[in-house]
Amino acid sequence: MSTSPPPHPQTTAARRLNAGRDLWRALSGRGARLVARAHQTWRRSLQVRVVTITLVASSLLVGGFAYLIADKITTILLDNARTDVQLRVKGGAGYAAKQVSLYGQPQEAQLQETIEGTVNYLAGGDPQQTSGVVVAITAADYPTVIQTRTAPAVNVQPLLSKELRAAVASGKVASQIQTGRLTGEPTKYLVYGSPVPTRFGQIELYYLVPLTRQDATAADARATVVATGIALVVLLGLLAALVTRLVVNPVRVAARTAQRLSAGLLDQRMVVNGEDDLALLAASFNQMATNLQRQILRLEEMSRLQRRFTSDVSHELRTPLTTVRMAADLIFAERDEFDPAVARSAELLQAELDRFEELLTDLLEISRFDAGFAMLDAEPTDLVPVVHRVVDRLTGLAERVGVEIELDLPSTPAIAEVDPRRVERVLRNLVGNAVEHGEARPVLITLGIDDTAVAITVRDHGVGLKVGEEKLVFNRFWRADPSRARQTGGTGLGLSISLEDARLHGGWLEAWGAPGQGAQFRLTLPARAGDRLTTSPLRLVPADAALPFGGPRDGGPLAIGPGTGGALAIGPAPAGDGQRAEVRS
Repeated sequence: MSTSPPPHPQTTAARRLNAGRDLWRALSGRGARLVARAHQTWRRSLQVRVVTITLVASSLLVGGFAYLIADKITTILLDNARTDVQLRVKGGAGYAAKQVSLYGQPQEAQLQETIEGTVNYLAGGDPQQTSGVVVAITAADYPTVIQTRTAPAVNVQPLLSKELRAAVASGKVASQIQTGRLTGEPTKYLVYGSPVPTRFGQIELYYLVPLTRQDATAADARATVVATGIALVVLLGLLAALVTRLVVNPVRVAARTAQRLSAGLLDQRMVVNGEDDLALLAASFNQMATNLQRQILRLEEMSRLQRRFTSDVSHELRTPLTTVRMAADLIFAERDEFDPAVARSAELLQAELDRFEELLTDLLEISRFDAGFAMLDAEPTDLVPVVHRVVDRLTGLAERVGVEIELDLPSTPAIAEVDPRRVERVLRNLVGNAVEHGEARPVLITLGIDDTAVAITVRDHGVGLKVGEEKLVFNRFWRADPSRARQTGGTGLGLSISLEDARLHGGWLEAWGAPGQGAQFRLTLPARAGDRLTTSPLRLVPADAALPFGGPRDGGPLAIGPGTGGALAIGPAPAGDGQRAEVRS
């Protein structure tokens, strides 16, 4: 029969150590979760904070008062006991002095009997008889001649300290509190000693009074004070909870009503009860909500009318524009036969009609975005051919202004689920602006992709953006320099429409610029439609940008860009994009 070898001691110790560590980790994790939950409750609940602070403050105050009261009661009881013993000691010392005044020598035979009778008399003189008082007479000057007498007969030497006996032997009345065992359980005694003068010298009279009754009374008083204090603290906590509940509940109702209002439920109102301050708060809140509802409805109606007006005007202008376009095309085709001034007017008319038609198209697109009718037709698209198509369409413009367009594209397809028509429009706006503002310097287009996103940057080396302009670059009808000559005569809506196209994809359109260093725009789109963006494959701040120390705070390059979230927020740029201010919507 085979038997398995016993486990190695080190292996067993290691297992126990690992088990202990696992237990410690589990307990630590549970404790951390409890602390985190308590901290969260403390931060979120005003009622919990008020009740906790009230309980702590009242506990400290009640505890302090309870300590003072209990100490005062104990002091009073001890003072009463001292006064009573002092009277006994004074009377007993006088009586003992009379009894032993007849003896001139300590060796006389009847002296011991007299001392014993005096002790018995003084002990029997106790009115309570069962109080446990012990009376003792000793003679420090004659320890061998006069024996210590006590009533009742107990050994009192352990309770008579050297300091007390020395003080009494020197002719002083002294006292101290000692704890000892005379007849049963250890008991606390108040020991008083007084000298008794005689004809042959001095003897000492001691009273040992138990403080059992005083301790019991003090303990009962402390228990009563503590119980009263605890009850008072609990009542104060309940009162604080009730009061704060009366105050916090209307605030919570107001918070929930405000949340419903912010969610679009404009008919929500608070219930007004009574005529106190809380009722005034509820009435004021309801009045504010009514005014907000009226203003919001008014603004919505104005916005609806404005969108409808823009859409109607854009559509109504189509018919006369078509007629004017036909006439202008006929005049433009025959311009060579006209006078030079008239021919020039025909060319200007043709150019402005092109711009007017483009403006109408942009206005119609903006009205679709404002009305919420813009739809995204996403499909898997290779963005490399899209970039090439945009560059091919703008090559003629780039050659006229002397700008070279450089491409940095991946050798493999960059597939993303996007609307190719909208992406191409965004890139056409970005590249066109870069060519216009490139100051005859190269424009670099870079395409990057990772598992979650695809990004395209358009970098120019023109005059750049001044401080503050980065907040306006995506506004409608805004231009960096109205006096600057343009080659294409843009409408001022291109970047606004590009911003809406990026938002429709759930992406970002961001801008960076610095005076004298040019500008760079970055379009970041999710690789899969509907995904949420967290990072971009490409940097917003170009690697060749010279950032002054301190970044935007020192007047350095800033960036503005729409993202996700629904509201504008200005803050420092993420790590990896350099120092910039970024605005996302």
